[in-house]
Amino acid sequence: MTLYQYPTQTALKRVIPKTRIYDGAAASTALRDRFVREVDQITWAHKLAPETLNLPATPAVPEIQVFRVTLKGDTLHDDILRAMDRAIPFPLMFELVAGDRIQPAAAYKRPSEAERGKWVLSDPLRGEWTAHDAPRAPLPVAVNLGVLYERMLSALMPVAPVPGEDVESRLARLAAIRAKEREIAQLQSRLRRESQFNIKVTLHGQLAEAQAAFDHMKDPGKTGGGKP
Repeated sequence: MTLYQYPTQTALKRVIPKTRIYDGAAASTALRDRFVREVDQITWAHKLAPETLNLPATPAVPEIQVFRVTLKGDTLHDDILRAMDRAIPFPLMFELVAGDRIQPAAAYKRPSEAERGKWVLSDPLRGEWTAHDAPRAPLPVAVNLGVLYERMLSALMPVAPVPGEDVESRLARLAAIRAKEREIAQLQSRLRRESQFNIKVTLHGQLAEAQAAFDHMKDPGKTGGGKP
């Protein structure tokens, strides 16, 4: 479950003008056009902060903002999520609303160590689409906003954590898994098209290696019978 029941004292329900996002993200004409096509309304739904949750801030997570984005259709491009993250100088959690369905989304966001005032973003993470009136879970238990943010993000990650793995390491492993999935798909496609026996044998070997690497990335805790 990655849809949360936010405490009533965190509610804001303020509509955010799209122009604020355009200006804050230095949006191109193409991106503005995408906003017009795909986004009906952006609402600043909740503010998770020391004064609303009674949790201390951390340097990387002074507040967490929850934006509800009502869509005109059924999909929302990742570039729109990235633009909103670039425009708002706080970690964001999104709820995307399409008709009677809702989907949680977020990118891991941290202050840049190289450039003051800038943020470093991961690729957006998305949960499952669920019914708008589906039961919600309470917020994760946390000692500060930084831990709360990591636990909320963790619920969106499609790979289980391994012992000692922090959020950034887990995201790096997720990126490697997705890259390996693309490699496997490309090898399978080449194999289907290939007619020469010797090349097919080579491709089978490459596919087996890629699959083994993929399986290990998915579950690093498993020990296999491969080379030490």
